[in-house]
Amino acid sequence: MEQFVVSARKYRPATFASVVGQKHITSTLKNAIERNQLAHAYLFCGPRGVGKTTCARIFAKAINCLNPVGAEACNECDSCRTFNEGRSLNIHELDAASNNSVEDIRALIEQVRIIPQVGHYSVFIIDEVHMLSQAAFNAFLKTLEEPPQHAIFILATTEKHKIIPTILSRCQIYDFNRIRVEDAVEYLRYIATSEGVTADDESLSLIAQKADGGMRDALSMFDKAVSFCGTQLEYKTVAQTLNVLDYDTYFQFVDMLRAGDYINALLAFDQVLTKGFSGQVFMNGLSQHMRDLLVTKSNAESLTEFTGSLLQRYREQGAACDSEFLFGAISLLSAADGAIRTSSNQRLLVELTLMKIAALGQKKKLTPTAY
Repeated sequence: MEQFVVSARKYRPATFASVVGQKHITSTLKNAIERNQLAHAYLFCGPRGVGKTTCARIFAKAINCLNPVGAEACNECDSCRTFNEGRSLNIHELDAASNNSVEDIRALIEQVRIIPQVGHYSVFIIDEVHMLSQAAFNAFLKTLEEPPQHAIFILATTEKHKIIPTILSRCQIYDFNRIRVEDAVEYLRYIATSEGVTADDESLSLIAQKADGGMRDALSMFDKAVSFCGTQLEYKTVAQTLNVLDYDTYFQFVDMLRAGDYINALLAFDQVLTKGFSGQVFMNGLSQHMRDLLVTKSNAESLTEFTGSLLQRYREQGAACDSEFLFGAISLLSAADGAIRTSSNQRLLVELTLMKIAALGQKKKLTPTAY
């Protein structure tokens, strides 16, 4: 039986061109390689799962390549082969979360002195560098400021604010973006095609949005969805797998509330609670849905993260809703979200909010049209 490899590892980018959603980073690094303007220390900052360590590895591989193609590694020379096989002696990775003492840094400093046997540089990638102790940072300062010519440091962190200023001043700082939903959907579609999986746009959009800008999280959710659904990803099943309320739920609620039908809205909310979702999660989702309808109605679709048929559904429902109704609903939901944390009866608070929103819809429905 063939061993399963998770998508986050199987499809991990191996070139600058294949990195998703970080063109401003990869372009700068490629230019630095082509112009031979390499700094001795880099700091990669950003949320988890957006490609910091991946870019560090690609960069380390490229600068040690013996026959580079532009700024990309050739994948054929001895340096590239040893890297691809995981036995390169030029690239050293340290997890600062579990190696954060002065002794660990001193051991690293001893390694820095060793001249590389193949390739040009010894590259030291220190992940989660903010976890180093104060004493370890201090021990690292001198080496970071004046390393040997063959040494390059790449520090990666999710919490830039925890890095002491003396470290920041010694590094070129690169801020990684959250992966946009459109970019994540495109990459997920590529992986689905490669794996022989059929998936609709709504399923991939849901996975990308649930990942909240992290490509690694999106790939983990994709694997989970495929494990549950097989080679056919359908939106409702994926939503059930990821334990999120699907878009249809919110579209139906808006239709009921806009029509002033609070009875069916309360019955539908009871079904939401039965599925195990809290009132606060439901209200947050409904508030976000109302907000997306409002910006779609205002022709500000760039402020949403929807594509394809799902975006068309938002356009249609947004056009059917009155702006005053949407503003009022968002205001009521925001006020209820602030109160629900201290409420002794959260269900009643959500139900009362739904009835108030339905009253807005009923009021608009009864208001005579002016000619």
